[in-house]
Order: sequence, then C-alpha cells, then structure tokens
Amino acid sequence: MPLRDLLLGLFVITVWALNIIVIKVGVTELPPLLLTTLRFTLVAVLLVPFYPVSRAQLPFLLLLSFTFGSLHFGLLFIGLQQAEAGTGALLVQMGTPFATLLAVIFLKEKLGPKRVIGLLLSFAGIIVLAGGPTLPTPLPLAILLCSAMGWAVSQLLIKRGPPIAPLALAGWVALFAVPQVGLGSWLFESGQWQAIQQASWLGWGAMIYTAVMSSIVAYGIWYALLRRHPVNRVVPMTLLVPVLAVGLGALLMGDSLGVHKLAGGGLVVAGIALIVLNIGPRPRPT
Repeated sequence: MPLRDLLLGLFVITVWALNIIVIKVGVTELPPLLLTTLRFTLVAVLLVPFYPVSRAQLPFLLLLSFTFGSLHFGLLFIGLQQAEAGTGALLVQMGTPFATLLAVIFLKEKLGPKRVIGLLLSFAGIIVLAGGPTLPTPLPLAILLCSAMGWAVSQLLIKRGPPIAPLALAGWVALFAVPQVGLGSWLFESGQWQAIQQASWLGWGAMIYTAVMSSIVAYGIWYALLRRHPVNRVVPMTLLVPVLAVGLGALLMGDSLGVHKLAGGGLVVAGIALIVLNIGPRPRPT
C-alpha cells in the first residue's frame, strides 16, 4: 500500500477511535438517544439529497435502520454513558465474533480451526474483563453487547441485501432511524430541551464530529481505500481501533489501565485478529 493510502487508513482508524471518546463526552451533556437523533438528522440532511435510492431498496433500508441505526448506534450511545470509553470500545468489538457465529448459523459458512480459536479467545477476553473493576454493571454491559449484536446482524443483512453505495446507505439509514431513536428519546428520556439549551460547544462538537467526521468523512475515505486495495490489506487496520480507544481513554478521560483490561482487551483483539486476518500458507502462482 502506498504511504499516502496507509496514512489515510491510519487517519480513519484514529477518527473512529476518537469517536468513542467523543461520544462519551457528548452523552455527558446530551441524553444519549437525543444525541443519536441529532446525529442521524445531520447525517441525513448532508447525504440524502445527494444519494438517491430506488423505491425497491427502501424496505431493506428501513430494516437496516432498525438493526444498524436504532440497535447498534442507539444502544452504543446509551451504553457509553455508563461505561468507560476504552472498555466500551472493547465490548463493541465483539460484533466481529457475533457476526462470525451468525454467518455459521444462517449462511452455513464453515469455521476453520483458526476462526474457532479466534472465537474462543474473544469470549475468553470478555470473561477476563468481567473479573476486573472497569467492566460496567450488568445492564450497560448487556446494552453494549446488544449493540455489538446489532452491528453483527447488520453486516449479514448488508452482505445479503441489494448493492447500495456506502454513503447512500449511511444517509438513508440515518433518515429512517431518526423517528425511531427520536421516539425512544421522547419515551425514555427527560429534559431534552433544557439539555439542548445548556449544552456547551463540547456537546455540540461531539454531535457534529460523530456525524461528519466518523460517519461521512471517515467512511468515505475507507470505502475509497477498499476500492483501491484488497480487503485483506485494509480491514486488518481496524484492529487498531480498540487499542487506540483504550489508550485515548486513559490519556484524555483518565480511564484506568488495569491488568484485567489489558489482558482481556489483548485476548479480544487477538481473537478478532485470528478471525479477520488471512494467516496461513498462500497458494503458489501457476
């Protein structure tokens, strides 16, 4: 990979790792579902007018808005309100093992020995994290793992669904998710208008960052890299996201770096690496 594209990839990874910290900052000033609603509204306004889709694609996008928009992002914002940023980032990475298991169950994909070991290491990492003081209480833990499951289900839907341009998908999923998370905020949160009036530049900056930098700029660059390079050269860089998120959480938010978090996080990342990396003998050219 040329140095320019490598630096672009690392820039995207940094944006996504910092996004976890930014969400954590945002939910201290705005209720999480309100913040998610504002984020999706901004994404939809910026993308939908420029990326039209066909009427036949709308039911698929509506379904994806529930699994990816409401379940993944909505629950992620709620969970991060009650968990350390680094720990939350590690828990959400369980989306990859969950997606692997779902592919085996529903798509009849086969599990080789390497991926089985990867799954075992990932779940062992969660068990190690559970023995440490930084794991959130059972409710936010369950919420973050459900967010990871929402991501996993969404990946299977995208894999089996109609081909849609990535930014079109992001914009229309955001549009359909707005009333869902907005209704959730109205039913389960309070003081929204007061929070909007009292939010500082940090709260509004967090909303803009998650919408513009993470959802639009970073994904736009990422999919451009995927078009120019083989997937197995680009995707492994995502393993750096939880590592950077843990480090940034400790540096910027004062999160702890105990033995359980480092050991459990290491097991999670190692397990995901075995799942996603193409390790092993390569066929010789004929």
